[in-house]
Amino acid sequence: MLIGFDINQNLPNQILSECVYKVKNKQKGGDLMLPEITQDEAKQLFTEYSMYVYQTALLITRSEALADDITQETFIRVFRKFNTYDSTKSIQPWIYKITINTMRNMLRKQKWLKFIGVTPETADEDLIENKIIQNEESLQLWKEINQLSLKSKEIIVLHYYAELKLSEVSEALGIPLGTCKSRLNAALTTLRKQMLENEVFEFRKRRAYHETN
Repeated sequence: MLIGFDINQNLPNQILSECVYKVKNKQKGGDLMLPEITQDEAKQLFTEYSMYVYQTALLITRSEALADDITQETFIRVFRKFNTYDSTKSIQPWIYKITINTMRNMLRKQKWLKFIGVTPETADEDLIENKIIQNEESLQLWKEINQLSLKSKEIIVLHYYAELKLSEVSEALGIPLGTCKSRLNAALTTLRKQMLENEVFEFRKRRAYHETN
């Protein structure tokens, strides 16, 4: 399992204040002010889904600080855009779509900061991975997943770790279902190849060690 997420520490007042602002809804009689989302609804959404958003961001970015920022920014956007959510559909893919877009934007910003010589603080990657996955075999698998491209990591995390259906993953990523399936197959093919190559490398390394000792 992943690291827990402290609701009290990670829901500052300024985020909750975003829940109760009103938006203009143009109607014939003039401007009617309607609340987008109530504070209770916002708290319920945050309580129910913040851990999953945080875990997803942490798995992909491997940075606790960045995952925390992504989680907070994601829910600010969720609250602001709540009136655009289609209530006839599951809310989880919609939240993950906002999560992925927020994460991509922040990762682009990090690349820019590195380019201009500002290095954002990140936690030790091995420490993060050990916190995320306790099982040794799963930990090794995650190290392999970490070598994949961002797009491949996104689809694997959403499908296998967040346990979204492929139709929900395609909705979250904003891509056709066929593209989603192809991308997942390509990611798994690359992952299998990496694991096979690393197994051969480890076997040769162990054999060389025994031959010299």
